[in-house]
Amino acid sequence: MKKFIAALAIAACASFAFAADEPKKDAPAAEKKEPPKDNIVTTQHTMKLGGETIAYTARAGTMVLKTEDGTPRASFFFVAYTKDGADPAKRPITYTFNGGPGSSSVWLHMGAFGPKRVSYRDDEGHEAPPPGKLIDNDNSILDVTDLVFIDPVTTGFSRAIPFSDAKKFHGFEADVESVGEFIRLWTTRNARWASPKFLAGESYGTTRAAGLAGWLHEEGFYVNGIVLISTILNFGTARFDSGNDLPYVVFLPTYAATAWYHKRLPADLQAQPVDRVAAQAEAFALGEYNSALMRGDSLTAQERSAIAQKVARFTGLSPEYVESTNLRINISRFDKELLRDKRRTVGRLDSRFTGIDVDAAGERPEFDPSMASIMGSYTGAINDYVRRELKYENDSAYEILTGKVQPWSYERQQNRYLDVAETLREAMARNPYLKVFVANSFYDLATPFAATKYTFSRMQLEPELRGNVSMAFYEGGHMMYIDRRAHRKLHDDVEAFIRGAVPE
Repeated sequence: MKKFIAALAIAACASFAFAADEPKKDAPAAEKKEPPKDNIVTTQHTMKLGGETIAYTARAGTMVLKTEDGTPRASFFFVAYTKDGADPAKRPITYTFNGGPGSSSVWLHMGAFGPKRVSYRDDEGHEAPPPGKLIDNDNSILDVTDLVFIDPVTTGFSRAIPFSDAKKFHGFEADVESVGEFIRLWTTRNARWASPKFLAGESYGTTRAAGLAGWLHEEGFYVNGIVLISTILNFGTARFDSGNDLPYVVFLPTYAATAWYHKRLPADLQAQPVDRVAAQAEAFALGEYNSALMRGDSLTAQERSAIAQKVARFTGLSPEYVESTNLRINISRFDKELLRDKRRTVGRLDSRFTGIDVDAAGERPEFDPSMASIMGSYTGAINDYVRRELKYENDSAYEILTGKVQPWSYERQQNRYLDVAETLREAMARNPYLKVFVANSFYDLATPFAATKYTFSRMQLEPELRGNVSMAFYEGGHMMYIDRRAHRKLHDDVEAFIRGAVPE
């Protein structure tokens, strides 16, 4: 055995020696990877808007964000529209994004403000058959402002560099910083520092907008105005957690509007306009109902029954069901219960929409019918439009609304709710010329109008700044612009707001 091991050792040494004595062969040249570059396509277009023919330039593509030492960190996809021949020093520019987190800017781009939009039916914007139709947007705000639609990292065609670093962007602070840096860089490269500047966000995009107001102001980048559509600044208004009764209070007026739409209210309420019904429900919710929830188990059986009767009156639910929930109806239960006898559910983003589950039992809907109704048409529209009309090519999937950003980090908000209302208040205090427009809808169960009113009423703005905030209310859902009438009103309101916020 010893001789055998020795022989192996000698053979191994001989083999090593032979390999060492062999002349070295040239290793194949390492493939050099090209550093990421901007990829922007420019096209020219015209459209008729408000009786005027507008010639505009569209730029679609990706812009690489880098660290201070020049290392690429993310590739941001955007689509920008600028009016030809306009004076950049006077022409407003609006940076626009949606929310999620995980949403691209497709909804405001192809639904609300861009030069093209997905066609809606002439009633209340309910779903059209696939694949959907793209038409000129006669409610675009391109007549009053240039537009930059931004897709945060991991949404749209935007990606982290390297891709494995994507989680670094998936959190409140990181998202605000990266989108803010993109805005700063785009403004610099396109010589727009002298332009009146606006932010427009929807849903979580309003959270981002308020955060950006603070971040950008720290950079000396002051904005003239912020458009908040379907707003959430204080997440405590929307988290149905044990010990937090606030959502039950601020959701109830939207429950009432929804029940009114589906004809589930008593005759005297059903005969009134929805705004009056919502106002009465809001007064009850903030007063008697809020007081009852605060009293909790100290309510007598008689008091509890009386409150249940009033909650039932405004929600279209039975008093027995209300009592069985301990007077606390969360959104999922409401969406499932309101039309249970018809074997239908109501939508979260737009409670006018109805869905069909596998059965009529259960605590929550299987899906949101309002999102399901529009997802396909918007996905098809953006994928066709950017390639066919804007001439931008990319084989990657355009991430319309992705879960790849989850879990979203609220690292600095541990053990408390994210609340950026104070960030917005501070930005308005530092820049007293900053104006804010807030668009709310009666059938929005994602960001209820009463929650937004509650948040702004508690911002502790000084009296001279309160006039800088204006609100409007629409008979629509979270995306009120899928409704023809609400879309026109939104256009007129936003256009008037921008004109009013631009200095003379």
